[in-house]
Amino acid sequence: MDEAAPARPLALITGASAGMGAAFARTLAAQGYDVALVARRRERLEDLAAELRATHGCVALVIPADLSLPDAHLGIIAALAGRPVDLLINNAGYSIAPQFTRADWPTQRDSVMTLVMAVIGLTHAALPDMLARGKGRIITISSILALNQGGAGHTLYGPSKAFVHKFMLTLAAELRGSGVTVTSVLPGSTDSEFQTTNGTADAMAKMPAFLMSSTQQVVNAALAGSARGKLIVIPGWHNKLLALGFKLMPDALTRWFSATATFKTPS
Repeated sequence: MDEAAPARPLALITGASAGMGAAFARTLAAQGYDVALVARRRERLEDLAAELRATHGCVALVIPADLSLPDAHLGIIAALAGRPVDLLINNAGYSIAPQFTRADWPTQRDSVMTLVMAVIGLTHAALPDMLARGKGRIITISSILALNQGGAGHTLYGPSKAFVHKFMLTLAAELRGSGVTVTSVLPGSTDSEFQTTNGTADAMAKMPAFLMSSTQQVVNAALAGSARGKLIVIPGWHNKLLALGFKLMPDALTRWFSATATFKTPS
C-alpha cells in the first residue's frame, strides 16, 4: 500500500489580488506550496486561484477580506478550517495621497488598521501553531521609509511601516531558538499598482529605471532571505545605500532629504 503523499506547506498571503502579493502567490505555488489568497477583490482572487490550480496543481484558497475591519484576522484564520500556516506573508498595504487633514478620519483609520493592526492580528493568530510545531516563517513587507526621519506626504504610511518593522525586530528576539523565524522586508520604489492607487504614478515614471525594483525582484529577495533566516531584507543595492545613508546621516539632514524627496501629493 502506497503511503499518502506529504501535504504541501501552506502560505497565507495578504494583498494577493495584484502586484507583490500575486507575485508571492505564483512563486510559492511553483515552489510547492498551497496558498491562501487574501484580499478584498474576490474576482481577482478567483482568477489567480484558478491559474495556480491549473498550472501547479496546488490548493488555492480564496479568502475575500477587508483588513481594515477590527478582528478581520479571525475570519481569515477560520476560513483555513484548522489547517496550519507554514508561511505567513503580511503584504497588504497602501498609502493615502492627500495631506493628512484633507483625508477624512475613516480613511486614515482604515489605513492604519490595514497596515498595522491586521499584521499584528494575523501574526498573533498564526504563531501559536508554529510554536507548537517548532517551525514556521513570517515575512512582513515594511518599507525603506521605515528607516527615515519623516517627510511630507503620505503621512501615516512611513510611521505605520516603521511600526511593523520594529514589531518584527522585537518579535524576533522573543522567538529566538523557537524554530520560528521572522523577516522584515524594506523595499524602495517598486513597479506595481501601488503608485496608481496612491497618485504617484506620474512622479515615479520620471525616476531613473535603475532606482525602480520589479515586484518579482522584491519577492525573490524576500523569500531567499527568509529561507536563510535573515531578519532584515533590503532588496536592491540602491536601497541598501539609501538605508546606509539614513543610518549615517544626522537626523536633521535625513529629515531635510526626506522632505525634499517626497513626491508632491494632491492637496
